[in-house]
Amino acid sequence: MPGWLQAGGWGLLAGSALMVGAAVGYLARVPQKIIASVMAFGAGVLLSAVAFELIAEAHEQAGLAATALGAVGGAVIYTGCNVLLARRGARHRKRSGEQQPSEDEQGGSGLALALGALLDGVPESIVIGTSLLGGGAISVVTVVAVFISNVPEGLSSAAGMRHAGRSKAYVFGLWTGIAVISGLAAVAGFTLLGGAPAAVLAATTALAGGAILAMIADTMIPEAFEKAHLLIGLITVIGFLVAFSLSQAG
Repeated sequence: MPGWLQAGGWGLLAGSALMVGAAVGYLARVPQKIIASVMAFGAGVLLSAVAFELIAEAHEQAGLAATALGAVGGAVIYTGCNVLLARRGARHRKRSGEQQPSEDEQGGSGLALALGALLDGVPESIVIGTSLLGGGAISVVTVVAVFISNVPEGLSSAAGMRHAGRSKAYVFGLWTGIAVISGLAAVAGFTLLGGAPAAVLAATTALAGGAILAMIADTMIPEAFEKAHLLIGLITVIGFLVAFSLSQAG
């Protein structure tokens, strides 16, 4: 099977977890404490993937300077885009309560939410695609980590969209679109960076890691803390160790 097709398939698989989570979050009345607990677990999984799969790999390929530059660059880009989207109504896009504005409360917030979801998902998918470069095997840990973390992201965000009065067509259309774009982003990561020097690949991996880390701190941890603050530390550590054990087993 061509590498670009493999990349797209794995990216689509990881992105499809958003649709699973969105279906549960929109159609079922899941207690917010449960949503927050699952979000904490997903945050722990992603933290482990960033540390042991992305940043560690970038450091091994190109050293500390390129890794640090890429990670800071990713965080800066993510934060800048996030600030712009937050001003247009996407600040609480992963919150499961009534924090998200409706279209009547803030015009254009629906588009901002969609762009915010895209901003959160693309870096993860690009990394999935680049892991296949050079004939290497897919990073199963990264795919599993992204899949696991996408479930609570979709669940929490869809629950918040339901509270804000978003239609079923909007919610499921959004997450289906993001899943497809995740697959395309993985293809882009594979095709556009094929043949790139190791330093460029390392910087790109670190950039994605920095963006994901900023996303965790800005959108996932707040939701987890508000409703499950007494247990968030324990649940996050469990998620971290689950992903770490997968990376060691691989």
